[in-house]
Amino acid sequence: MINRELIRLKVVQLVYSYYQNEGKTIDMAEKELNFSLQKAYDLYQYLLSLLVELKKHAERKDAVRVAREKRTGAAVGGISPDKQFADNKLLCQLDDNKALIDYRENRKGQWPEEDAFVKKLYAKMVESDIYEMYITKEDFSYEADREVVRKLYKTFVCNNDDFDALLEEHSLYWNDDKQVVDSFVMKTIKRFDEKSTPEQELLPEYAADEDRLFAGKLFEAALERGAELRDIIRAHTKNWEFNRLAFMDVIIMQIALAEILTFDSIPLNVTFNEYLDIAKVYSTPRSSSYINGMLDGIVKELAKEGRITKVRERKVKKETDNK
Repeated sequence: MINRELIRLKVVQLVYSYYQNEGKTIDMAEKELNFSLQKAYDLYQYLLSLLVELKKHAERKDAVRVAREKRTGAAVGGISPDKQFADNKLLCQLDDNKALIDYRENRKGQWPEEDAFVKKLYAKMVESDIYEMYITKEDFSYEADREVVRKLYKTFVCNNDDFDALLEEHSLYWNDDKQVVDSFVMKTIKRFDEKSTPEQELLPEYAADEDRLFAGKLFEAALERGAELRDIIRAHTKNWEFNRLAFMDVIIMQIALAEILTFDSIPLNVTFNEYLDIAKVYSTPRSSSYINGMLDGIVKELAKEGRITKVRERKVKKETDNK
């Protein structure tokens, strides 16, 4: 699950933090990086278990309905939204999934605000047009059940500012992870099918051992070669310009250069695009274009010196034929 996009983001955050905290050693910083990445996987499991909690809330509400009907003898006709939610085939699979059961059993308690949040989130979901259309169609096939969960998650869990604030209160490591992790929850929903058993595997913590090694190697290169990399950046700016650079810009360029010089197999375009995207979110409005120009000039110089052999591919604009 932890991919290189998330790793790069974490490395930027932790290298920045390293320079802001005097007295922190590289070993200490690397342990914090690994812990931060583990917390991202913890968030992935938590978000999947949130779907199970919504199902269980639906079960409790429907049990109240059944008890009331037995007591009063007045049964309400039609489909019960709560029962249909509780019986959703995908949610039943998640409830029975052994990996998620292990996570929920080992999770240390609930947050005080969590139950209220689940109730509020559930109410929004079942009162939505998405759920109303699902109930109205009365198509409760596996595909329809899975699709309604996907749509509800995308609409009410992704980009939910209240939920993001709640997560941030309980783990600073989750502050910037959720958008990336949401994409993996959506991918996991699509991976389930009607034949999925309780042994259905969730996404692994790392897709490949190479990604785990990539994280440590990139982090070490960025810090251990920090002085060298900054000298390269300084050499391509006037000294007064270097001193006026946004600190985050320097960090992003330092890590990008560490990747370029350390990993021959990673295309330059990939490295450029990844760090320019990070700059757009975490630095100043002009940072992305400035970093692009700076790194481009540095890479050309490094290529002339024979320090790198990679070439950045250029997008060629097709000329239109007006004839």
